[in-house]
Amino acid sequence: MSGSAQHWDSALAEGRFLLQRAPDGAAVFPPREHAPGSGAPLEWIEASGRGTVYSATWIQRRPPEAPYNVVLIDLAEGARMMSRVEGVTPETLHIGMAVQARVAEGPLLVFDPVENWPIEGGPA
Repeated sequence: MSGSAQHWDSALAEGRFLLQRAPDGAAVFPPREHAPGSGAPLEWIEASGRGTVYSATWIQRRPPEAPYNVVLIDLAEGARMMSRVEGVTPETLHIGMAVQARVAEGPLLVFDPVENWPIEGGPA
C-alpha cells in the first residue's frame, strides 16, 4: 500500500475525510503520490463532505438480501468519487441529489441525502 493510501486510511480511521490538492488548486481523488499530468507534489486538505450525485445504479442481490446503490459523487471541491448513499430507495435516489459525506464503521466513507443546502457553502 502506498504512503498516500495509508494516509487516507488513517484519516478515515480517525473519522476525517481528506482530499489532496494539486499546486494549481485542483482537488485530486483517489489518493496518489503525485499530481496527475504534472507529477507535482500534493497537499492534504480537509474535505467539506458536500457533493451531488452524478450517477447512480442499484445492485440487486439474491433475496432476502436488500439491493444497494453504487454512486459517483461530484464533490464540492471538484473531485469525483465512487461511494453509496444511505437512507434512500430506488425511487428517492436521483442524479443531482445533494449529499453529505459521513465516515461509517469500517471505516468507510458513505453519503447521506441533504434536503436543502445553506445559501453559502453548498455543492459547486
